[in-house]
Amino acid sequence: MTSILARIPKKITPGLFLFWVFFLIGIFARVYEFGAVPGDINQDEAFAGYNAYTLWESGKDSFGYRFPVYLTAWGSGMNALESYLAIPFVAIFGLSVRSIRMPMLLTAILSLLVLYKLFRRTTDERTALSVLFLFAIAPWHIILSRWGLESNLAPAFILFGLYFFILGAENPRYFIPSALFYGLSLYSYATIWLIVPFILLLQIIYFILYKKIRLSKYTVIAGAVLILLALPLVLFLLVNKGIISEIRLPFISIPKLLAFRGDEVSFEDIKENALRLWNLVIIQDDAERIWNYAPFYGLYYKLSAPFCLAGFICCIHQFIGHTQRKETGIEFHLFLLLLAGTALGLLIPACTNRVNLIFIPLISFSAIGAYAVFNAISPKVLWIPVLVYGAFFVNFERYYFTEYRTMINDNFCTGIKDAVAVAMARATPSQIINVTPNASYPRILFFSKENLEEYLATVRYTNYPSAFLNVSEFGRFRFYFEIFRVDPGAIYILETNEFPILSDNLKSSKAQRRTFGKYTVYYP
Repeated sequence: MTSILARIPKKITPGLFLFWVFFLIGIFARVYEFGAVPGDINQDEAFAGYNAYTLWESGKDSFGYRFPVYLTAWGSGMNALESYLAIPFVAIFGLSVRSIRMPMLLTAILSLLVLYKLFRRTTDERTALSVLFLFAIAPWHIILSRWGLESNLAPAFILFGLYFFILGAENPRYFIPSALFYGLSLYSYATIWLIVPFILLLQIIYFILYKKIRLSKYTVIAGAVLILLALPLVLFLLVNKGIISEIRLPFISIPKLLAFRGDEVSFEDIKENALRLWNLVIIQDDAERIWNYAPFYGLYYKLSAPFCLAGFICCIHQFIGHTQRKETGIEFHLFLLLLAGTALGLLIPACTNRVNLIFIPLISFSAIGAYAVFNAISPKVLWIPVLVYGAFFVNFERYYFTEYRTMINDNFCTGIKDAVAVAMARATPSQIINVTPNASYPRILFFSKENLEEYLATVRYTNYPSAFLNVSEFGRFRFYFEIFRVDPGAIYILETNEFPILSDNLKSSKAQRRTFGKYTVYYP
């Protein structure tokens, strides 16, 4: 008890006060109306959520594999980490939008704390506060934290791995949790399988050169942890390259996908990919992927471009100084993440969630640059960037919960949850519910909580096998029907704008209808 009390600050310093202000602002921006905005649900997070539900209920994914290392999902696979992390929340709170978004929310909030501690350890308090502040209010980080796209876990787990790796220079025990987080990051996003080994190799070489790492029982254990976590994915690649057969064990499965998207990485489209990457990181525009970024505000505010360049130059200067003094610094690791993210963006068509690692160094450079520029003018004017960025943040928040909220309704199929609930409440146990294919069958699986065994026994596809399967029916749900010959005695979930082309049978019948967002339920 005495040791705990000794850690409580006797005095609240300005730095500690600002830490809590910035940290609480970051938390508020992520938890306010959490689960309701965006609403209802994206099709990818719906599939991840349904898999979390079936894994909790039966230990199987939506294709019947027991504890797979990679989900078959659409046919060409889905990263599994989000589903596994959501299981405790599904177990406690049931399957809901909030429960399956909790892993992203918590890792995003924890990322803010880790970023501060990382820069506090490797730079100084003011730089650490600058980085914390800009990440806390960055539209990119706020947007990703509020819904559960599985690939957006990657930046957090890479960051956690980096933090413990740097701690390992002082205490080698920390190399073990570093290996754990780096290993788990591989299950968050398959594309980073290309760059995590590259990042780790160069970090290890860097630490060896500066005598920050040596062979010990802790480095051996860390290596073993990393190998054990990577081995199932190595087997997964061998299975899907046709080298070995798929593996089905009671406690783990290595599935053979219906289609393997191993050809996404290409050296043939580098020029086109470079233009996409430029638009993404400099213009801060992610084309039509409105669910990934906020128009006008960008990903980390468009006024950040000159500060990002200034911060990059400052880090080069600091890196040279550290090298001359034979010291290590955070700059090397930021450059490494920037290089890895850039390489990835040149090899695949870049979008926000595909090259999400690159925003860790870019936002860090922006914060470092803004602090350096105004501190060089005078420490007395450091409040200016805080006020300017704060004003942008306040306006972004207003925009996010008003205009942007409405703008992304269609992408998250707002109203589908209530439409499914009403349709199921009105239907008899044997009555068919017809659903517009545009609703996407994972959303129906999610909100109906379809029994897995019933689903596996009744699911029918229109294009099996395929990289992206289309389901024609499962259980009581039908997704393909003749809209000009509807049955007035059946139940339909349709997009509201489909009513003008409905069969006259339904229009002239006494069918009741209830509208929720973009969907209307028709029932006798």
